[in-house]
Amino acid sequence: MRTLLLATLIVTFAFAVHAADITGKWTAEVTSKGFGSEMTLTNTFVFKVEGKKLTGSTNMGFDDDAEIQNGKIDGNDISFTVMFDFGGEATYKGKISGDTIAFTRTMDAEDYGTPPTTFTAKRAK
Repeated sequence: MRTLLLATLIVTFAFAVHAADITGKWTAEVTSKGFGSEMTLTNTFVFKVEGKKLTGSTNMGFDDDAEIQNGKIDGNDISFTVMFDFGGEATYKGKISGDTIAFTRTMDAEDYGTPPTTFTAKRAK
C-alpha cells in the first residue's frame, strides 16, 4: 500500500512539473477592440520558468519586445504584467493546457473603453 501511494505521488508530481513547463516561444493571433476600432496582430511570448518564477518577454506585434514583470506560475495558472514603450501596462492571466494557454489580457486603458481581451497562445514549433 505504501509503495502504491509513493508511486502515485511521484507520478502526480511529475505531471504537475511537466504541465507548468512553458519555457520557449509561444504565438497568438489577438484581436483587440476599443476606441471604435478592431485589429488583429500576432503576439509573441518568450517564457522562461524557474520554479514558480516566470520571466521572459512579449511583443504585441507593433512595439519593441517588452520584459515580463511580476511573473508567476502556479500549477497550470500563469500571470504577469508588461509595460510597453507607448506607456501602457497590461496584465495577463492564463490557464495552461498542454501546448496552449488561454489568456485574458487587461490593459490599463480599460478606463477609456478598452475591454479585456481573451485569446489562445500556442507553443511555436
